[in-house]
Formats: sequence, structure tokens, C-alpha cells
Amino acid sequence: MSSAAQAYARTAQRTASPREIEAQALLKAARQLQDVVTNWDERGAIGLNEALMFNRKLWSLFVSDALRDDNPQTLEIRQNIANIGVFVLSQSAALQMAPQLEPLNSLIEINRNIAAGLSGRP
Repeated sequence: MSSAAQAYARTAQRTASPREIEAQALLKAARQLQDVVTNWDERGAIGLNEALMFNRKLWSLFVSDALRDDNPQTLEIRQNIANIGVFVLSQSAALQMAPQLEPLNSLIEINRNIAAGLSGRP
């Protein structure tokens, strides 16, 4: 990465809202999973564990945050995040044990849709 790009990335991180940072992380996870799907025939499940691990870590953070008593979101939103997170975490664990192509699309769509909501996009 060029020094100009690195400087831009540092500035963007300092000025981005927490919601935008979360959206960017979700999109990064979706891109990693999409790369596995796109290259499935060529590489099989190569890269799958790394992509799933990133996604699991990200969603573990979301679930942990949703369960915090000092979280400012409403109880309903926190429960929804926790429920989605539990689904994502269980699907990710299942895919690590038995790699399959189709369930990855669900994880990709969840990440993209939540990122769009965080960014205020339809």
C-alpha cells in the first residue's frame, strides 16, 4: 500500500463513525467469504477457515456488545443482534466442520444487509 493510501486509511479510521467502521468490517468479512465462493471450484475450501474465523471473531464482538448492560440500544435491537449473531456463529462452526458452498451465501447476505443498514443504505 502506498504511503498516501496508508495516510488516507488512518485518517478515514479516525473520522469514521463507529457504525461506519462496523459496516466496513462486515463488508470485509462478506468480501472474504465471497472470494471463497467465487473460487470454490478452483480451490475448494481453501481460504474458508480464515474467512470464517474473521467472520466469527467479528460476530463474537457484536454479540458480546449486544449483551453488555451498558449498551445504549433498545433491548429489542440487542436481542435481534444477539439472535443473528448466534445463527452466524453456529453456521460458521458447522461450515468449518463440513464445508459447503450454499450456506456461505446466507452469511454473505447477512453481512451485506447489516452493513447497508448501518450505513443508511437500502
